[in-house]
Amino acid sequence: MKCAMRIDVRLSNDDPAGSRMVLPMVSERDTVLHSWCVPAQWQAPTIVGGRGAHFWDADGHDYLDMSSLSECSNLGHQHPAVVKAICEQAERSCFVTSAWGAEPRAELAKVLLEKAGFERGRVFFTLAGADANEHAVKFARLTRGLNQGWVITRDRSYHGTTYACMALSGDARTSHQIDPEQFAVTHVPPPYAYRCPFGSSSEMDCGRLAVDAVAGEIDRKGAQSVAAVLMEPNAGTNGIVAPDNYWPGLREVTRSRDVCLIADEVMSAFGRCGEWFAWQRYGYAGKPDLMTLAKGLTGAHLPLGAVVMNENVARRLETQMLFTGLTYCGHPLACAAGLAAVRAYENEKLIERSSRLGGEMFLELKRLQQKHRLIGDVRGGQGLFAIVELVSDQTSRAALAPWPQTPPQLTTLVRKARGLGVSFAVRGNLIILAPPLVIEERELSDALALLDHLLGEMEAA
Repeated sequence: MKCAMRIDVRLSNDDPAGSRMVLPMVSERDTVLHSWCVPAQWQAPTIVGGRGAHFWDADGHDYLDMSSLSECSNLGHQHPAVVKAICEQAERSCFVTSAWGAEPRAELAKVLLEKAGFERGRVFFTLAGADANEHAVKFARLTRGLNQGWVITRDRSYHGTTYACMALSGDARTSHQIDPEQFAVTHVPPPYAYRCPFGSSSEMDCGRLAVDAVAGEIDRKGAQSVAAVLMEPNAGTNGIVAPDNYWPGLREVTRSRDVCLIADEVMSAFGRCGEWFAWQRYGYAGKPDLMTLAKGLTGAHLPLGAVVMNENVARRLETQMLFTGLTYCGHPLACAAGLAAVRAYENEKLIERSSRLGGEMFLELKRLQQKHRLIGDVRGGQGLFAIVELVSDQTSRAALAPWPQTPPQLTTLVRKARGLGVSFAVRGNLIILAPPLVIEERELSDALALLDHLLGEMEAA
């Protein structure tokens, strides 16, 4: 007979011995339908707390978080300023619909527009990244006057798993479930320079050819029929980091054809790639018409997404009736968390810190590439985000397993690392490194040293 268990829970990560209290715990294995797995096979520890770059489970195991848990806990776990803001807002007002104003909503919108340099723009708040992407497409179509206007995205991309977002995504895991053309979505090859779909061996050539593919698709559909191009500027679990000429090229192509450019910044914003928003690396040449946010917007302390649009889009929308809405969009608690998160990034200079530490992490990963024959490519490094792509042979670039399958030896690496107190994220042949921006330098160094050791064990096996 199954029954509730009683466990010791550490109250503070500052005390390794752990002040403890006893709480009942009921396993969710037989009651919750979990995502991205066969639910009947799901088996994972129950996480009961965290602090900084660490989180810990009900059995007392402490983990150094090298992925920011789904690349969203940019501020680490239980950031005190954000937790305090949530508590203070809860004391004042937990909820009001968007039919009424809410102070933290107004303040957060103002700050986001300032950080993006979208003067006289507007912000539409959502619950997460998927509904932000759906609304960005909706707004682009309204702006262009094209209710069924085409949206161009790319293969090997990810924008969410609602039906519309599965159509927008070029994701091998969900592509069989949907026909993108039913949603007026078409895909183009990605700027995947390491395995360039255009056959180029040059990063810049691959970037140019990928831009040309977008331009060609717009011209084939007819610019008057295309509402938007939706792309990830940098970080994503697809593991593709585009060459430097790709994003500015997209902006030039879309601007010249009067097509909206939407930047999916759900993962890449808030310091993950060394800027407030990844497109800012390119200055005005990279400025999109709309961008979507989530994840780092609150540092994952509460669910919140947003669509941030420039003045041109805002002016076209603000005089129309918007037949759209979400009960909890712009929830005061979530917006208070978002405002506190933005202030924490700013006050603690975490954007700059990510850029510096990300560069150091990248150099160390490039050193490991010279040492380990399993490392085919290392990408990223603009902030605390990098991709390590493993291969069975560096010369032929043969994959360890067909995409998106994860090779068993990489699964073993993750299991061993967790046993030693470090949590790495992997997908397919990729190791995705995206630690919290607050990670201590020694913690980052130790985690990379462990990765070095475990890769050596993989090669020796």
